[in-house]
Amino acid sequence: MVSNSIDLLKQELPVQQDSLLLNGDVKTGLVLVDVVNGFCTAPKQPDKQISTMVEESVTLARAFCDNKWPVFGFIDSHHPDIPEHPYPPHCIAGTDEARLVPELQWLENEANATLRCKDCIDGFLGCIEKDGSNVFVDWIKNNQIKIILVVGICTDICVLDFVCSALSARNRGFLAPLEDVIVFSQACATFDLPLHVARAAKDVIAHPQELMHHIGLYMAKGRGAKVVSEVSFGALQCPSS
Repeated sequence: MVSNSIDLLKQELPVQQDSLLLNGDVKTGLVLVDVVNGFCTAPKQPDKQISTMVEESVTLARAFCDNKWPVFGFIDSHHPDIPEHPYPPHCIAGTDEARLVPELQWLENEANATLRCKDCIDGFLGCIEKDGSNVFVDWIKNNQIKIILVVGICTDICVLDFVCSALSARNRGFLAPLEDVIVFSQACATFDLPLHVARAAKDVIAHPQELMHHIGLYMAKGRGAKVVSEVSFGALQCPSS
């Protein structure tokens, strides 16, 4: 029943996905959204969508750093006394949940990477400093980035909110020289909360994984992002093993 509903939704709300070739001709930056333990290793059962997202994100991060292309990583990190409604406590600062997954922790010592802890859903807002400056905006301008490739979790929450804000900022001229925001679908994921589980809990809404992942991609594309299902590299930009 759920599978039939998803198939019907994809027919009625299709997401056209292209391929992306990265060869260094256009300055491109990689944005990793919340690829942290709290979202990626916390599920008790193996999750193929999340594990694929992590694998693809690691491959891209290695390739970008091998080529000395800029990488920006958001790390969800919350004060224990400041809740983020409507979500339960998660990724508490100072805990292992608020660290990058083990496969990406090398980025903590990578000169090519800029890491930013955020305590809100929208990473763009989470980059605003007390003086009004924005760490992400500065990263775009300092590196003269024209394209950002966005990956991470959750497709329909933190990834989508960041993408929408980045597009709005670009449209307002705040992110020059940025031209395109591209979402790599295979390197994005979201969580699964089936209807029967939600019904048994209090004040919880269902969140079917495949459905919400598709909706996140659909909404991002509707806001002006490009969505790709494949990323490849030119002959001289192959990721190291």
